[in-house]
Order: sequence, then structure tokens, then C-alpha cells
Amino acid sequence: MNSSLLEPLMAAPRPAKHPQVACAFAPASVGNVGVGFDLLGHSVASAGDRAQVRRIEEPVVRIAPIRGCVTDLPTDPRRNTAGTALLSLRKALGLAHGFELTLHKGIALGSGMGGSAASCVAALVAANALLPKPLPREALYGFALDGEAVASGSRHGDNLGSMLLGGLVLATHERLLRLTVPAAWHCALVHPHVVLETRRARAALAGHYALDTFVAQSANLALVLAGCQRGDAALVREGLQDVLVEPRRAPLIPRFAQVKQAALDHRALGASISGAGPSVFGWYDNRPDAEAASVAMRAAFAEGGLDSDAWVSPIEGPAASLIDALDEALP
Repeated sequence: MNSSLLEPLMAAPRPAKHPQVACAFAPASVGNVGVGFDLLGHSVASAGDRAQVRRIEEPVVRIAPIRGCVTDLPTDPRRNTAGTALLSLRKALGLAHGFELTLHKGIALGSGMGGSAASCVAALVAANALLPKPLPREALYGFALDGEAVASGSRHGDNLGSMLLGGLVLATHERLLRLTVPAAWHCALVHPHVVLETRRARAALAGHYALDTFVAQSANLALVLAGCQRGDAALVREGLQDVLVEPRRAPLIPRFAQVKQAALDHRALGASISGAGPSVFGWYDNRPDAEAASVAMRAAFAEGGLDSDAWVSPIEGPAASLIDALDEALP
């Protein structure tokens, strides 16, 4: 056969396939940042959850056996944070197809590092990549809130916002606002090998609060937000003091006072409970201080017989990211 007759066929481009499988990673986060209860959070580099989502023809959400550091989560999507988020996405968009989800947990539950939120966000970012017209990140927020409510009983976005957008984020019920933080500022985050369930930590907040305590906390939050926007460490140092939530949750965390003091002794701008705990964080205006503090904080836990893990990360941490989108499922 004349090879010239094949040239048009050989040169013709293959029709593009729409991805059938996508994988995404969502980082851990520091929720509340002490003074911003349910409103303020920032992402943390390194630790996180991975999700693989496969498009299926059945109009359902299925969850495969869960892998990683946590494997005993519900596989009923209505009782699983990531599954509920995908159900919410399907319903809102009226999708005819469904999703099959495989989770690999890299964040321990009950750690105060946004473990349930990371599963939600990773699953949504992966599923979004499979849509003919992927949604903006902010548009995924409401679906993630639906998922987070399964874990904690509350629609709060302090962890979700920072995972979706990266860095320090102010998250109201309706809006995500990414805040500017100097690149040199770092966080030391230490997680003791203790489980503190979010629902138990929230139950500790029941009761009455004095009005002047609310005013003081509002003032501290305002100082932290202004200090971040201005790059003024002195303002943050003045404001990063949780007078509202920390006093009620501190008794739930073994060695909290000693670990917090270790963070402050290394020139922290402030230190407090990460999310619902038991993890503890400190903010620093440079990385060397944060690294030295993480060692001292782990030592303070160890003096009480507790092993722990530590991370040092820019406060301007990463957003959830798409790892890959494929035409076929991963082996």
C-alpha cells in the first residue's frame, strides 16, 4: 500500500477523552488559630489526605475500603464526611452519573489538624476535575460544609477554607477570604498521640460567657487580622491570645500548659490549641525559631510520657491540589 495514503490518517489527532479518574491531595490545617473560633484557619505543608474519585454510570456515591492511618471510617456515604460532600455536589448539579471514592488517610482523626475536612476537600477537588466544566474553588465550599457537619455536627469552615484556597483564610458561612501573611512567618504544629473527638471538644464549650470576654476576644481577633495584613508581628503578638475557648478546652489536653509555654519560650507570636485539639501550635516570624520550638514542644509532651509528631510550615501553606486526572482507574 502506498504509504502516502496513510499519512492523513496517521496525522489525524485522536479525539480527546474526558478524565474518568482524578486524584487530589488536601493538606492539614490549624483551625481557629486561637482567636478565630470556627472562622480562621491556615493550611500546613506535608501532612494531608489523598482521594481518588472515579466516575461511574450508576447515579450513586460508593466508598471503597479506606486506607492509611485511619481505616475504620463509615463507608456509607451519608455517614462519611467526604461521601456526604460528593452527595451534595451530585444533588446540586443534578448529575446523571455517580462517583466511586477511595480515601487514603494521612491525618489522624481527633487530632485537631482538620482530618475530616481534608477528606471532604480532597474528594471534592478530585470529583470537580471530572466535571465537563469544573467549578471555581469557592463554589465547592458549600458542599464541603455539608460534609464537615457530619463529623462535628456543625457547619464551620475554618479548616475547609484554608485547604481550598491555601494560606490563612477567613471563612464565614457564605464567604472565603484569603488573607496576606508575610512569607517568612512560620507555624510549629505538634500532635501528641492522643485522640480528642471534635464533638467532645465542642461539648466542653457549653455554658455562659461574660460579655467582656467576647469583647476581649473580638479585640484580639481584630489585632491578629490587622497584623497579618500589615505584616506587623507586634500586633499579632498582642492579639494572639485566646481568652474564650482555650480556657475551657485546655483541661482536655494532657501537658497543654507546659507545651504552650515551650512554644512561647522560643519567641512565639502566640500559641494555642489547633482546632479542637489535642494538637498545639505556635506562630513565629521566622523558620529557625519555629523549628527550635517544635523540638521543645515535643520534649514537653515527652516529659509526660506522650509521643508526638511535629511539622514546621509557612503560614502561607499550600492549597489542595490535583495530583492527576486519568482516562482509566489507577491500579
